[in-house]
Amino acid sequence: MRIRDRARAFTAAREVMALGYYPYFRPIESDQDTVVHLDGKEVLMLGSNNYLGLTNHPEVKEAAMQAIRDFGTGCAGSRFLNGTLVIHIELEEKLAEFLNKEAVLLFSTGFQVNQGVISTLIGKDSVVFSDKLDHASIIDGCRLAFGRSLKYNHNDMTDLERVLKSVNEAKSRLIVVDGVFSMEGDIAKLPEIVRLAEEYDTEVMVDDAHSLGVLGPNGDGTAAHFGLNDRVALIMGTFSKSLASVGGFIASDEDTIHYLKHHSRALIFSASPPPASVASVLKALEIVQREPERRQKLWDNTHRLVAGLKESGFDLGPSETPIIPVIVGDNLKVFIFCKRLQEEGIFVNPVVSPAVQPGNQLIRISLMSTHSFDQVDFALEKLTLVGKELELIP
Repeated sequence: MRIRDRARAFTAAREVMALGYYPYFRPIESDQDTVVHLDGKEVLMLGSNNYLGLTNHPEVKEAAMQAIRDFGTGCAGSRFLNGTLVIHIELEEKLAEFLNKEAVLLFSTGFQVNQGVISTLIGKDSVVFSDKLDHASIIDGCRLAFGRSLKYNHNDMTDLERVLKSVNEAKSRLIVVDGVFSMEGDIAKLPEIVRLAEEYDTEVMVDDAHSLGVLGPNGDGTAAHFGLNDRVALIMGTFSKSLASVGGFIASDEDTIHYLKHHSRALIFSASPPPASVASVLKALEIVQREPERRQKLWDNTHRLVAGLKESGFDLGPSETPIIPVIVGDNLKVFIFCKRLQEEGIFVNPVVSPAVQPGNQLIRISLMSTHSFDQVDFALEKLTLVGKELELIP
């Protein structure tokens, strides 16, 4: 089949478009705040990963603008060659201190971190273990690696031990796991993962994309949440959620970071993170540490909405975090739910197969610390209204 023929054969999205329920690539006409403008109307945003509400913070925006004044709009090269600025080094040092790790390395996107780190560290004599519900960037990083890749059932420690026992020949082993799973909203069983890793001479890498700013005594992620920072070898994070920008990083010991600097193709052959992005993360990180009340408000909002949704009869799956999945169980019904909520003034994200297993199709809600209780209550009212309309709840 020719490439163009394969493209033409893809009709699923056009079929949903023809029905009037297509929910993707919706153009937002305003900043990423609790309320956004969509099709000329105000809509309550419940689909953003802006957990601490910092993308519109005046200090963050001013830091980005000042960085453009000082350094311009781009670095015109990779970190490896001409694209390292003093603020890249400053951010790496502050993140290392924040996470209690020896060193940090910045990448241009979070996706590139997982691709670049896993594919670099897992050579032909190595094996990587991943949770079946790990993020796509972890899956692709495993696919690119020359070593062996094995999956275990989601958060199933018996199955993890089974796959660990099945491999004896590898010179090095690595378990890679999401700290918070991005669709389900549950937390990795990190204490048990670390225990098994140590028993089977395996290291652990945690993807904290959805954990930074949310979990941990200082918003410092999943390992800190469980008191396991010194027993986790690598911590990955992104800047596009709580840290209000774009990009990502890996934190580890100095030797591992030095090795990645000189071997990770995703780093060496990618343009450097632009000055405005780096400066905004520096300021956002400062605010995360000085304003812990933001994290508390995020959890207060979460507990309020979760309690109301459960009382209304919604199935929220295994969620334990501000990522709240409302299980619908049917692709088309998810699209209809999303469309009706938008008509009622609520923006949510639809998640359908194959992104989730058939029967687990869902509406993904994610809250911000800057949502008011009135906004949370409005959301609950509309979700209940449409849920009853679609016979998802009694």
